[in-house]
This record gives sequence, structure tokens and C-alpha cells, in this order.
Amino acid sequence: MFGKKKKKTGKPIYGIVGLGRFGQALAQELYDAGADLIIIDRDEEKIAMARDWTENAFIVRGLDKKTLLETGMHNCDVAVVCIGSQIDTSILTSLNLVSIGVPKVISKATSIEHGEILEKLGAEVVYPERDMGIRLAHRLETSQTLDYVQLSEKINISKIMVPPVAVGQSVVELNLRGRFGLNIVAVENHAEVVENIGPKYVFRKDDILYLSGSKDGFLKLSDWTQES
Repeated sequence: MFGKKKKKTGKPIYGIVGLGRFGQALAQELYDAGADLIIIDRDEEKIAMARDWTENAFIVRGLDKKTLLETGMHNCDVAVVCIGSQIDTSILTSLNLVSIGVPKVISKATSIEHGEILEKLGAEVVYPERDMGIRLAHRLETSQTLDYVQLSEKINISKIMVPPVAVGQSVVELNLRGRFGLNIVAVENHAEVVENIGPKYVFRKDDILYLSGSKDGFLKLSDWTQES
């Protein structure tokens, strides 16, 4: 466990609290996108599985401030509370994460009332069933989108086939950040994954792009690729 504040490397750190189906799916998607993770859960078997995704996976007996600090949750840029059935625990954990200074806390809610309480504590709220519908809609909007994870209105991760118009262009020429506010997390091509994408990287046929950004940015990219 690491309780001291870590120096930022420029790569966001995501904390996952709870490895139910929602937490597992989120952790897997973030791992596949090349993100740094801190994962905590009470279940030893689930944490053993999570160690395939990160060495920072910890078995915890409680979710008090001391435990959250000891596991390094305060180092996270984003912490996601994936506890749904235990509403009291969800609320207290969200409050503790906000209190220890995590910049963005996103919490799963099982009802509107639950979500309203979480919002008043300073957390952003997700409703998994609704968000699953949003995710499916995005996959249907464009055939180039292979997968989509919505963490909030401003934080999303999408896995897309490289648009044909981008093939042969460099990162600088395509300028996804300037045009759409999207950042390249990694590029995959025939099972080869490149995480450190420099400005001179030239996009190739069959590249799969892992991008992060806002929902609006992805919609603008979809419109642009369909028009090109």
C-alpha cells in the first residue's frame, strides 16, 4: 500500500471501489485502454483477479478515510464508487473520497433519491442501466466505434477503428486534440499496442485508436468522419 502522495506522471490514475459486475467491466475497459488503476474490494478472489490489471489491487475490510489513504486512493485523478446495493456504504465512501481530496468522484446510484444524495456530497452520479443505453447508442451511431465507456459527461473512453481519412496522416496533421478535444491513450494494430504516441506517429490501415474526451468531442469526430 502507498499512503504518500505520488508525483504526477501526466497519466491519469483511476480508482475503482468495488468489483461487482459494473466495477469489473469498468476496470477491464480502463486497463485495456492503458490506464493506471488502484482497485479495492473486500473479496479476496476478486482482488486476485484484479491483479492481472494492476499491482495496486488491495483487499480491504472497511472503506474509512484511513483505509482509503493507506491504499493510495488520494493519488487518483478520478475515483469511481461501484457499490450499488449497500446504499449507506456507497454514500459514506463517496463522502470520504471527496474529503481526502480526490478531484473527481463518480458514484453508481440505484435510484434517483440515492443519486441526489451523492450529488449533494460532491460526487458525479452514474446510473448503469441508463448509461448502458447511451453506450449502445454510441456504438450504433457509427460503425467505426468498437466500444465506449462513459465515466461522466466530460470523461469518456472510446475504442474506434481509424477513420479512412486519417490513414497516412500524422498525429500533428490529424490534430484530434485541437479539432475535437480528444486525447490518444493508445493505438493497437494487429495485437501490437503502442501507448506512447508521439506527434510524428503516422496512422496506418487497421489501427484501433483508444481515445479519451467528452461526449460532444466524440460526436463531432463521428460527424467529421461521416462527412469526409
